[in-house]
Amino acid sequence: MKKYCSILFFFALFACQQGADSLVTLYSLPKKLKEVSGIAFLPESNLIWAIEDSGNQNAIHGIDSKGKIARTITIGNTRNRDWEDITKDSQGNLYIGDFGNNDNDRKDLSIFKIDKKGLNSESSSPAYTISFAYPEQKEFPPKKSEMFYDVEGFFEFKNNFYLFTKNRSKGFDGTAFLYKVPNKVGFHQAVLLGEFNTCGNADQCAITSAAISPDESKVIVLTHDKILLFENFKGDDFLNGSQTTLKLNHFSQKEAICFSDNDTVFIADERSKKTGGKVYQVSLKTLKSKS
Repeated sequence: MKKYCSILFFFALFACQQGADSLVTLYSLPKKLKEVSGIAFLPESNLIWAIEDSGNQNAIHGIDSKGKIARTITIGNTRNRDWEDITKDSQGNLYIGDFGNNDNDRKDLSIFKIDKKGLNSESSSPAYTISFAYPEQKEFPPKKSEMFYDVEGFFEFKNNFYLFTKNRSKGFDGTAFLYKVPNKVGFHQAVLLGEFNTCGNADQCAITSAAISPDESKVIVLTHDKILLFENFKGDDFLNGSQTTLKLNHFSQKEAICFSDNDTVFIADERSKKTGGKVYQVSLKTLKSKS
């Protein structure tokens, strides 16, 4: 009987993973990119630009449609303290979020701008650096029940950055904050715009990436097994729009998401033993039809 139950569990798990028929695997990432933490797609070059997090190169990697590294650019005058996401603006400039803050004790949170003109060289220096702090944080680190100041997802919209916090608090309840930082050289106090709830399971509902659609009508937030979709908002009042949870029916250490067009997104996960380390494609319209 025990053996029979084990077989049933295996097939149930397999069916759940295979049930993600809307999540299409495009390719495996190059073996040298084991810890991809952010991706951004530039249609002009048809490349996905990827970064890795702490302990890896201070470089961005342009990946072509076959999953090969077409270009690697070292970003001078920086170090990879904990690069957690990469995004772009409407002109095609890239921005690296060096704001990973697992222990909530950092006082050197930064965003680096990479001018689009530097994307054709082997090395580039950031056009400028934006530094910021959270005015609500008074202790470094705060109490274990107030570990709200890690960020792994952001995007640029109308000359401002929007940062979604990753809750690392003891007694995780799904609370996430949205902060706003101006896209302007210098130091800034981040502005708290509001909070929302993902869900009560830290393994499934901690935020790992975020993006805004090219037509600026959709905002998406990624977790390990779902996408939170925000629509029908006015201006940058994203949290007061409609919120839809789109289940991927696929669990892995998904760390990066970006739009390829207004409906289609790319997702990348980290390699863990023999799983992950892939780039996937999924249609939001398809996910919504199944939610």
